[in-house]
Amino acid sequence: MPIPTNHEQPKRKTAKENAYNQLQQWIIDGTLHPAEKLYDTELAKALGVSRTPIRESLQLLEVQGFVEMFPGKATQVTEVDKESITDLLPPLAALQALSAELAIPNVTDETITLLEETNARFATAILNEKSFDALKIDEEFHQIIVDKANNPYILPMIASLQAHVRRLFFHNSIVLTEKSIEEHAQIIDLIRKKDGLNVSSLMRENWLRAIQEFHSLKK
Repeated sequence: MPIPTNHEQPKRKTAKENAYNQLQQWIIDGTLHPAEKLYDTELAKALGVSRTPIRESLQLLEVQGFVEMFPGKATQVTEVDKESITDLLPPLAALQALSAELAIPNVTDETITLLEETNARFATAILNEKSFDALKIDEEFHQIIVDKANNPYILPMIASLQAHVRRLFFHNSIVLTEKSIEEHAQIIDLIRKKDGLNVSSLMRENWLRAIQEFHSLKK
């Protein structure tokens, strides 16, 4: 039989990429605890790779603020500062707001349908109190819009900030509420109407509201 030659090839990840993704996930979900010391030999054995990709991954994680490296001494997971939400969300909100505005010319009817279906799944997770599922679906919703912005400079910045949002979620600083279901629906409607100014404003509000909710929980 003839074998197609124009199909998309799956991207193979390097040992460094696999190690980086796994270590980041363990730090985010708390498998590797804040202030825990990390040893490249132990991590290499656990992940079935050499020490080189582990060291390279730890260097990347240090740049992102997930680990601290003390040359000649130790490498350890950074502490979680729940108050950092007030520094984290404003730049993320600004980038998400810009993405929504840039996405409008690239959005199709299929995109709108996908956003509506994703928000319906998000609503189900919220109403069933499946908070982690809701977080993942919320990321999906916003990623659809970010992808449609089609800006290669925005993508890595949002991905980096979003990783810290997930970490704060696991340490109970991020709470998703039913209000987000309504805001998502309004965002979809504004995108459909090609209202860049108002969708940008609402997107920013959608992200910044989490700061207010965080401080309300502390009272």
